[in-house]
Amino acid sequence: MNIKFLGVDLAKRVFQLHGINAEGEVVLKKRLNQKGLIEFIAKMPTCFIGMEACSTSHYWARKFKVLGHEVKLINPAFVKPYVKSNKNDEKDSEAICEAMTRPSMRFVQIKSIEQQDLQALHRIREQLISNRTALANQIRGLLSEYGIVLPQEIQNVRKLLPTVLDDASNELTNFSRSLFQELYVDFSYLDNRIKSCDAKIAALFKSDERCQRIGDIPGVGNITATALISAIGDLNTFKNGRAFSAWIGLVPKQASSGQKQILKGISKRGNSYLRKLLIHGARSIVFRTKDKTDQRSLWIEQLKNRRGMNKAVVAVANKNARIIWALLAKNERYREAA
Repeated sequence: MNIKFLGVDLAKRVFQLHGINAEGEVVLKKRLNQKGLIEFIAKMPTCFIGMEACSTSHYWARKFKVLGHEVKLINPAFVKPYVKSNKNDEKDSEAICEAMTRPSMRFVQIKSIEQQDLQALHRIREQLISNRTALANQIRGLLSEYGIVLPQEIQNVRKLLPTVLDDASNELTNFSRSLFQELYVDFSYLDNRIKSCDAKIAALFKSDERCQRIGDIPGVGNITATALISAIGDLNTFKNGRAFSAWIGLVPKQASSGQKQILKGISKRGNSYLRKLLIHGARSIVFRTKDKTDQRSLWIEQLKNRRGMNKAVVAVANKNARIIWALLAKNERYREAA
């Protein structure tokens, strides 16, 4: 088989392959299980292998690269236009093979095992925070049925719930008091798990020089810095800071035609977790610029007065994203404006 491009449609147990030669002729259509896929790829001559960037794709990409192949991961949204007629595994693998041969196609960078470790830590922390918030809301809602209203915010549940349980004058029965005691144990467990994740992130932040460099930027802390490093990898993937910011989804959508340019709200494409962290960090900066006289604060104040608070926050997040690209791509440290 003279295969030059091989499209692989990934699944849990069954994998569909579609191979073409240098002239574009179909020379392979094959269906394999997990064990058979590794054995088949290991015996193949070196070629280009394309897959959709989805679950397990980075794992298989690393496996195929070890076997000497050139691996390309493609955003599923860029593969969909090449699917002919009805969707099935054969059509999907054919579409992947077709998409990877396009000269203008953009590919997804393959993540290392270290990047995936760090991303897993962030995903676990986000899930724990979500579970803690849901539990806190449940506690507040159930307590209100007994005439006990706790103020909003997690810290109030953490501080006031033990006082409520110790107060014998409220309407809690012995049975309900034991239920809330169990909920408080669960709440404390989630609290401790989140603190453990934060400690691990802080340790990784201190051990990585790149994280410390971008951590000097106002509005970028250890959580944002480690999340960026785990998601980005090689900054040479992006041509400039604007391309990096567009990848995160912090630039306006366009609906332009001819000589008429129409810009809308931010695109919200790419990594929503990174965008959320950058915007939250920018908001903390924008709220503290009043009465400051440095150049950055003056620019933010003018922007708030001209465009409003929310647009100023997104603009600062966009600016931070461009600064992050510059620091990592040019191997420099952050310098405050004079």
